[in-house]
Amino acid sequence: MINQQLLEGLSQQISQLMDSAREISTAVDVQPQVEALLKGAFNRMDLVTRDQFDAQAAVLARTRTKLEQLERQLAELEQDSK
Repeated sequence: MINQQLLEGLSQQISQLMDSAREISTAVDVQPQVEALLKGAFNRMDLVTRDQFDAQAAVLARTRTKLEQLERQLAELEQDSK
């Protein structure tokens, strides 16, 4: 779950960057500063990449398939032993 205080602090920092950029000059590029701020916030959130998520989803799908196969084998063995 995303920490609400972290998001509020991030929003406040971005607003301050935008305000200071307007005061200094409209030509100032704040994009690198905003990117750095967001990267830092995302690192603190302990997020995973899409590739990591997809890899774990694939492992889970294979595990689920194997579990279903083992459950069928177990049911067959129990049926044979009766």
